[in-house]
Amino acid sequence: MTARLIAVVGPSGVGKDTVMEAVASAVPGVSLVRRVITRPSQAGGEDFDGVSREEFDRRVASGAFCLWWDAHGLSYGIPRSEVEGKPDGSVALVNLSRAVLDSARETFDGFRVLSLIASPETLAARLGARGRESAEDIARRLERAGLNRPEGDDVIEVWNDGALEETVATILAALYPERV
Repeated sequence: MTARLIAVVGPSGVGKDTVMEAVASAVPGVSLVRRVITRPSQAGGEDFDGVSREEFDRRVASGAFCLWWDAHGLSYGIPRSEVEGKPDGSVALVNLSRAVLDSARETFDGFRVLSLIASPETLAARLGARGRESAEDIARRLERAGLNRPEGDDVIEVWNDGALEETVATILAALYPERV
């Protein structure tokens, strides 16, 4: 058995982790996938397992990841154990790169994409508030923000400029129309 995988994608600062946590809290049977990343675990931000480049490569070679990719000078992996062996009907939310969406579509039945978007002003304010990037880094992230938005019948696009509760309600209505 494998959990139904829902990818959450969007530009830096759009609130992916916050929205994922709120959706998981609102719906029983929804879990969050903990990614493996080649950066120190104490780097902050999302909840992840930090590993060395060598350890990451070992895990790739052993088949430990169902998906993996490189972005922003780091490597990211989705452990098979996070999505396989889950109860029927369970859902797993995962922060994915848009670059691996096609691979995920080929790998997971019932795969969906939740594409979060926000205005450049909202993104800039959120990126500035988290204090991890320089002004130049924020400018580069904002330049990329509107690029390569995912398309397809499996994509749900949701604006995340307003209250978190509104965003979550919109997502739940799209994912679970029978609950509305």
